[in-house]
This record gives sequence, structure tokens and C-alpha cells, in this order.
Amino acid sequence: MSMFGYGEESEQRGIPPLHSEKIVGERKIFFLDLKENDRGRFIKITEDVRGRRDTIMLPMENAEEFLDALQRILQSHREMGE
Repeated sequence: MSMFGYGEESEQRGIPPLHSEKIVGERKIFFLDLKENDRGRFIKITEDVRGRRDTIMLPMENAEEFLDALQRILQSHREMGE
């Protein structure tokens, strides 16, 4: 089981994601999967860099706060100029 108790047990059962998104960059690919297991829904975020994958599990109860933080970072980036 992962540190947050999300993900691996649903992966083992072969449960498909409820929704998936893919973001392709120059050297990285990001996969965002909405998943569900017996503990609830979560977002599985996977970064693939030349075949090496790192994954985090984001419980849905933290998703709004996570998104708000990303928005603040984007705003700061825009204010600093590209």
C-alpha cells in the first residue's frame, strides 16, 4: 500500500481510471488519472521521463487546495514575466 493508502490496491485489481488526461512536454509526459478505491477517490499523477516514472497520489479532499496553490504559482510566474 502507498504512503497515503491510495493507488496500489486498485492497480492490483486492474480497476481502470474514471477519467484520464495526458500532457506531453518536450522531455516529459504527465499522466493524470482520476481513480477510486475503497478509501475514496484520488488523482494519480505520474511523470514519465524517458521511461522513468514517478507517481504521487492526491486525495480528492486536497485537490482544491492543490489547484489553488498551482494557480498562485502561475500568477506569480506571470507577474515575474517569462
